[in-house]
Amino acid sequence: MKFSLPQLLWYENTSLDIELPDQWDVEYCPMRGADRPSLSSDQMEEAILNPIGTPRLRDLAKGKKRAVIIFDDMTRPTRIYELAPILLEELAAGGMQEEDIVFVCALGTHGALTQNEFRKKLGPEIVERFRVFNHNIYENCVEVGTTSRGTRLLVNREVMEADLKVAIGCVTAHAQVGFSGGGKIVLPGVSHVDSIAHYHLQVEAMAKETTGLGNFDNNIMRFEIEEAARMTRIDFLVNVTVNARGETSAVFAGDLFQAHEKAVAVAKELYATHPRPQNKDVVIANAFVKANEMAISVLLGVLALNDLTGTVVVIADSPEGQVIHYLLGRFGRDYGGRQYPVGALPDSVRLIVMAPRMDKTFGDWFANPDSITWTRDWGETLALLSSELKPGARVAVVPNATMQYYADM
Repeated sequence: MKFSLPQLLWYENTSLDIELPDQWDVEYCPMRGADRPSLSSDQMEEAILNPIGTPRLRDLAKGKKRAVIIFDDMTRPTRIYELAPILLEELAAGGMQEEDIVFVCALGTHGALTQNEFRKKLGPEIVERFRVFNHNIYENCVEVGTTSRGTRLLVNREVMEADLKVAIGCVTAHAQVGFSGGGKIVLPGVSHVDSIAHYHLQVEAMAKETTGLGNFDNNIMRFEIEEAARMTRIDFLVNVTVNARGETSAVFAGDLFQAHEKAVAVAKELYATHPRPQNKDVVIANAFVKANEMAISVLLGVLALNDLTGTVVVIADSPEGQVIHYLLGRFGRDYGGRQYPVGALPDSVRLIVMAPRMDKTFGDWFANPDSITWTRDWGETLALLSSELKPGARVAVVPNATMQYYADM
């Protein structure tokens, strides 16, 4: 049985062909919206020029002196280069000059982007014409206020000094806040590390049972980021969903809360895994969209095992390695950011990570990375599995395991 899995989103956007023995009981488990067609430029423009719950961006821009366009980083598949030119035309129609507009990358606690990555994300023309800044979680943040849950909110100075704030991001299933996008562009996106740490540690602990992959409606972390977004006053939001190749499949633009709510409603359907894998001996979890955050795939794999026991194979081709994470990451032999370690691999789960470009720190998401078995290609991985599995072994293949979720969770 053969499958073609998407690979290298920000590089060639190619495919990896894998073959599994016919004597195994194999189930292919894609997301429902895998084959949704990508939008044309005209369709994207139509969505942006007819916003949800707010006037057109050109009308919002009238009389404004400084605009900021906040955008998500390389851990998200958002093709900013498709969307930003439409927004820039609207800002120009509203009377704004190029020197009045800057871009800020909402890194949260991720490492800074290089100029090469800015070109991939924004397109070379925008990088050449506009100032593009990385957010700094340690410096140049200004106090905005304190949320009802006690987060002292400090936000990027360049963002707060703009009198017109525009945000572009992607909605995907998220392991804590349920679904990304919306106010997450502010908290953690362009907030200070102290604000982010309080949000991730103290706020989550107030009602941890409301959080989790796909849990959105009553999620305390969602409510906190929405409050932060209100305090920051984002004027115009563009959120997208993507298909199995990371292509833009829908655009939702306008008021941050209304547009995001509509985007999540669609994302719940598009990213739901069907069929839902259960009681498997092995789950092959392909980390395509967020190969540089491959640990997210482990959760989807573990939840599909029989009694949380078995083997999870994560395929993670990430030439840049795993994203630098100042909150969760390891920065020494046995220490790291304020939330390190997030967790350890359970004894009941064997984790195999297939990483053609593996490095020694690839497994540092976990407290016990030494328990990971590493392989470099599918031939080596299949040989390892074949030496252990019997005929009739129950195997699931999840092709976008950093984007999908299980709707029954």
